[in-house]
Parts: sequence; structure tokens; C-alpha cells
Amino acid sequence: MRIALLLIGFGHVGRRFVHLVHEMTPTLEALGIAPVVVGICTRRHGTVFNEAGLDARHAAQQVAGGDAVGPASTSTSAHDAIAQLGSLNAEARIVVETTPLDVQSGQPAIGHIEMALASGAHVISANKGPVAHAWHTLAAQATAAQRQFLFEGAVMDGIPIFNLVRETMPGVTILGFRGVVNSTTNHILSAMERGEPFAPALARMQADGIAEADPSLDVDGWDTAAKVAALANVWMDARITPKDVRREGICANDATRVADAVAAGRRMKLVGRATRRTPGAKKIDASVQLEPLEISDPLGGLDGQANALEIDTDALGRVVVTQRDGGLEKTAYALFADLMTIARAVADGSDRRSGQR
Repeated sequence: MRIALLLIGFGHVGRRFVHLVHEMTPTLEALGIAPVVVGICTRRHGTVFNEAGLDARHAAQQVAGGDAVGPASTSTSAHDAIAQLGSLNAEARIVVETTPLDVQSGQPAIGHIEMALASGAHVISANKGPVAHAWHTLAAQATAAQRQFLFEGAVMDGIPIFNLVRETMPGVTILGFRGVVNSTTNHILSAMERGEPFAPALARMQADGIAEADPSLDVDGWDTAAKVAALANVWMDARITPKDVRREGICANDATRVADAVAAGRRMKLVGRATRRTPGAKKIDASVQLEPLEISDPLGGLDGQANALEIDTDALGRVVVTQRDGGLEKTAYALFADLMTIARAVADGSDRRSGQR
């Protein structure tokens, strides 16, 4: 099965994804799956397209070294590449959208996804912006186009949060959730507990490619707000954006709060949560706040880059999912997992539906 891939955005996650696909070649070949990267479109490093396939790993090395992969991109480069992808003869065509988060609007990622679906391509993404800003619209478009829009990497890296609820909790109503879902801020808070200053802890996350391209999105709480909005929209049928989430971030001045919490046997955590204001109400109350938690709390015991979500349900009670180790390779794996989900659906003929409905 030949699957043509167009990568829009080619940062740390996108580059790690192409290496992971190569590493998984024996598994893919055994299943008769042949993903081929036919296009790469980046804002800073140009655009290249070849329907016969590209050497994506070489392109990743070029970009990592600061070189271009093709002619300079324009405002229409991504749309042109999507149109080219739509004309290819392949058993499946997938757009892999990993452009940086625009927390204010979700663009241009939303536009990329809309055009991809309209062209007959499936979409996989690690970008939480489109789900936080336009989930209901994009889900409806995916259904109408009989294509899948999957985004397992949008929250908690490679942990299958959305898939967990969709596939293993039939009939369950989610009443609310809370979580520590930003690796950068949890790492910084853990470092501050040990007496390390704020700035070098953040610099380490930037050097490792964990922090957002604009690190203020992490430390000001916007990344967590976007994830809260995305989860609430998908799980609770909310109609909110990150702007609707009450938000608090962290800064160097929080060292005192962190030290006071430790002295009291607690730990400061940046917690994102959403609940219904009253049982059965449509209105969702969502927030991101720096909170002192008991060490025995499932969120209070998280160290370094660890994340966790506590999901409050009607039938199952509270379910906690913990990720002890975050990182780029985990987010890249989420893209790979979504690729495999689509490949299996194409193979059994069930791909003509939205993967999130």
C-alpha cells in the first residue's frame, strides 16, 4: 500500500517523524505499508515536491543544519503542494501538519487542514491550535469529505488520550478533567524546587526542542490553555478557544511560592482543568492555574517532563493517565500511530469517515 505523505512544517517533531518512519521500515514492510514522503513545505527552509518520493532523512539533516530544502516558500506554497498531492495516484494521501502553534487563531494550520480534506487527503497533526479553535468545523468537514482528521500528538505527546476515550470508553460521559500537560513548565517547577533559577531551566527545554518555538506560550500558560480547549471541545462538546480559558503562567518570581509549597510538604504545579458549571449544563468553566498540590495527589508527584491527566467520568469514576517520560520522539510516535490508524482503515475499507467522530 503506497501512502503519499506531504509534510507541512518541518521542525523538530516533523524531522523526528521521518526518522521514526525509517526506523519502523521492517514493521511497515511486514504489513505491506509503504509511506513515501512526496513533499515538504516549510516557512523558513523552502518547499520541495516530487511525486516519485523524496529523501526525507537527508532533507531533515539539511534543515537541522540550517540549509534550505527547496525554493523559498510563499503564502501559497502549502496550498500548491496540497493541490499537487491531491492529484497523485496513491492508495492513501496524508497531509502531516506540524506548523508552530498560533494560539490566537489556529492559523495557518486550520487553512491547511481544510484544503487537505477538500483535496481528498487525510490529515494527521501534532498541532493543538486547530482543535482548540475549530474542532467542530473541521470534524464536520472530515465527515463530509469521508476522510480522517487525527491529532493524537496534540496533547501529552504520544500517549493515546483521544483514542483512549473514543475507542475504549463507549457511552461514557466526561464530566471534567484536570491535568499537568506542559512538559516545559513542569520541568522548570521541578528544577526550582531544587534551587535552580528559572532561566537556565527554560533554556534547557529550548535547547532540547521541548519548549514551543515561542517559549512564552509555555511559561505564560497559553500552551496549556490550548490543550484544555482542545480536550474540552472534543470530549465535552465545548465551544471554546484558548481565549476562553482563565490563564496563569509561571515566572522567576514564583521561586518563593515553590519554596513555600515544598516547606509545607506540597508541590506547585501548573494545572489545566475544565468542568461544567452545573451538572448537565453546556457552559464549560476552564482554567490554567499554578496550584499547591499534595505529594500524594496523582498530579503532585510528577517530576521533570512527566505529565498526567485525571478524567472525571460518570460510569468509570476518575481515570488517571500518566506519562513519565515526554519528548520529541513521543510526539513523533503519535504521528506514526495516526499514520498506522489510517493505513489500517484504508486496508479494511473503513477509512471513509472522520477518525474523531
